[in-house]
Amino acid sequence: MGVAARAPHYQVMKPELYRVKLACEEWEFAGASQLRVQVFCVEQGIFSETDRDAIDLHATPIVATYGTEIVGTVRIHEEESGIWFGSRLAVKKEHRRAGIVGPALIRMAVGTAHARGANSFFAHVQSANAAFFERMHWTSVREELLHGHPHHFMQADLAFYPPIRQEAIAA
Repeated sequence: MGVAARAPHYQVMKPELYRVKLACEEWEFAGASQLRVQVFCVEQGIFSETDRDAIDLHATPIVATYGTEIVGTVRIHEEESGIWFGSRLAVKKEHRRAGIVGPALIRMAVGTAHARGANSFFAHVQSANAAFFERMHWTSVREELLHGHPHHFMQADLAFYPPIRQEAIAA
């Protein structure tokens, strides 16, 4: 008797279970940190053991949850008065195809900074993702090499991102 054929297992994502929020609980900070290591150290090999840097000491982390699981993260910080940056955007591999998490994190990041007084919002975006950001109303200012990888230094069109003053939004 042979082994029964199994149908491929596909997880069906339910959009109503996604939520994006400012991280405030220890499990959210830990989950965001673990996801960043998974994406930037393990998958992409950009950093060896950790991607943490001095910006983490004053950045505001934002997380995307799916139920009780951290499935995405980004951090924002004010570099100088009115000049804000987003960085370390990471989405768990199995949630990337849903097309919900990345855009929701970007909206929350830019909208939150806008509500906090941003006059400009920038990010260093891996070149492979520049077209995605352009579709989200970002402009490439210049191309550059960062951590040995090609990036675009990009600016968000704040007119497209209304201020978000709440701590959480549905994705």
